[in-house]
Amino acid sequence: MYGAGALVSDCVFVWDAEGFPPEGDWTAVLWRGFATSASPSMISIPTQVEENAEVLKARYLAWVYDLGEKHINGKRLVDHLELRPGFSYWWMTLIAEKCNYAYSPHITDAIRLMAFDLWATDSKISQLILVSSNQPLAECIRLWCAKINVSFEWQCIVKKSSANVSLVPRMYRSLPIFAQALASYFFYLVDRWALRGAGLKEWRETQGQVTFVAPLFNLEPNAASNGLYESRYWANLPSKLHADGSKINWLHLYLKDTLLPTAKSAAHIITEFNSAGKRECVHVTLDSFLNVWVVFKSLRDWCRLVWLGKRLKFNISTVTTYDLVLWPLFAKDWHESLVGSRSLINALYLNLFEAAMSTLPKQQVGVYLYEQQPWEFALINAWKASGHDCLIGAQHTTMLYWDLRYFYDSRSYKRTGCNDLPLPDKVAVNGPMAMNTCLQAGYPEEDLVEVEALRYLYLSDEKIVTASVLTPKKGIMRLLVLGDYLLSNTQQQMHLLLQAVSLLPGGTVITVKPHPGCPISLADYPSLNMTVTMEPIAKLLAACDVAYSSAATSAAVDAYCVGVPIVSVRDPNTLNLSPLYGCKGVLFASTPEELAHGLISAVVAPDLHCDSQSFFTLDPQLPRWRKLLLNDTANTNVYDFDS
Repeated sequence: MYGAGALVSDCVFVWDAEGFPPEGDWTAVLWRGFATSASPSMISIPTQVEENAEVLKARYLAWVYDLGEKHINGKRLVDHLELRPGFSYWWMTLIAEKCNYAYSPHITDAIRLMAFDLWATDSKISQLILVSSNQPLAECIRLWCAKINVSFEWQCIVKKSSANVSLVPRMYRSLPIFAQALASYFFYLVDRWALRGAGLKEWRETQGQVTFVAPLFNLEPNAASNGLYESRYWANLPSKLHADGSKINWLHLYLKDTLLPTAKSAAHIITEFNSAGKRECVHVTLDSFLNVWVVFKSLRDWCRLVWLGKRLKFNISTVTTYDLVLWPLFAKDWHESLVGSRSLINALYLNLFEAAMSTLPKQQVGVYLYEQQPWEFALINAWKASGHDCLIGAQHTTMLYWDLRYFYDSRSYKRTGCNDLPLPDKVAVNGPMAMNTCLQAGYPEEDLVEVEALRYLYLSDEKIVTASVLTPKKGIMRLLVLGDYLLSNTQQQMHLLLQAVSLLPGGTVITVKPHPGCPISLADYPSLNMTVTMEPIAKLLAACDVAYSSAATSAAVDAYCVGVPIVSVRDPNTLNLSPLYGCKGVLFASTPEELAHGLISAVVAPDLHCDSQSFFTLDPQLPRWRKLLLNDTANTNVYDFDS
């Protein structure tokens, strides 16, 4: 019997497939699975990642930084990609964005390669066999083997083709990548042209000196139906500012949802918002600034990016980390970021923000949702280039340990004055947890300010109690399912529940709350007896015994802070993106048996750790927010902090 980490033989059998590998005279390595009590000799790479998280995270961030600093013909890559004076497009690329959550899942393989390399450091390996359908991964491992003189064999698994793909997507995928970019650009313009000009007159003539930038999404339906703007992103902050005499400008990024399914409906509601605001509150969308000149300039910028992408590709593909060449995993990201539809839409965002900021009267303070998306860097550059004052990034939800968008190599925060990482003047973090995370990540302490957690203010209400206190369980499990923003995560979560439901107590009551951006229909899961609702999460948590969350949804924190036992999906295919990563009393499940056992044990013997104050700063009067905006606007009004 061998313990984890022991090398059974000098042949390593890497299993990147479902289930478990066959037995043989080799050391079996699970690329995307966890070892069980029945297979203790197997090496689990996901487990290796968890055990060496800090080292691996730092190593990956260093690789991204070194890539941007790569000198080509005496000039850094980040400087080659300068699109505006002092602003490099590098920060808008998929590689620099590091969105392992959605757009770049292969980052997981890069981290796992580093974990494998770390594990293999003290091992004598003469042969490596890889079973996988992942060609870029196979190429990375082949290069690693060649560098240390190890025999390599790739047993390729044939990928199942995607079923029921309609004709239009198939035609789109068959186009060359530059043609895909132009097609996406054309359809975007056609789809959003109805927003052109919506709210522009009010925007140019505004007397407000505070601007908020956020998605036109997550609106309060009842308020919207009456032409009033209320967003769950900002809670009661706008009303507090209005009461203090502030006039506010709103720049919205339109996202389709059931409330606003078309650009035409969005344009209509912008008109209603402006009418109701009576110049005290001005609304516009980013797409309101579409015009022929913006369209042309975006195409011009894109043509430059295409040229740079092809010219620089060979030079940057050689950047390594230790003995690893990671470029095969990221070649597609580079191509998409510089040639594909992503690059053209990014160029459009840059020009739209420039048009928006250049026509806005000088602002004393701006606030935007801080999620480290590419459009945010375009906003930062346009805001500062137009001469506006303080810009604040508002962290509105949780910072996930493995959501790499929020993290950079510490060297990135040094200011050189030449194509630096675009940063807001302040990042408003929503509590002690986020503050500690930012400080540990090397973010400049002087640029951080702690404010109230707007999305979680309801947790300050002492009347919020768990169902276990309110109502006896009477032998029935009341299960609340919290969905995810990503369809793939939601589908995985629901599929696991379908497999586990027969193992749950009879009469289990299942209530499902989808993410607003990812609806769940009863028709999608006809064999599952459940209720789908969009009621406030506070009300739902007060009527359940246990919650079950997807692998990444921040709603898991709501349950944890209220004191509801929580079981989260542990997805072996990804890094652990749970916001409760490392928190005590949280159960994770990757099999139906683990899920059923976790839910039952959480109800029977809950290990509760209700401590919202360690996560969030909570005060409905918002003294920190109001002080921050007061100081930055230099408003002559004196805020009444006791109101």
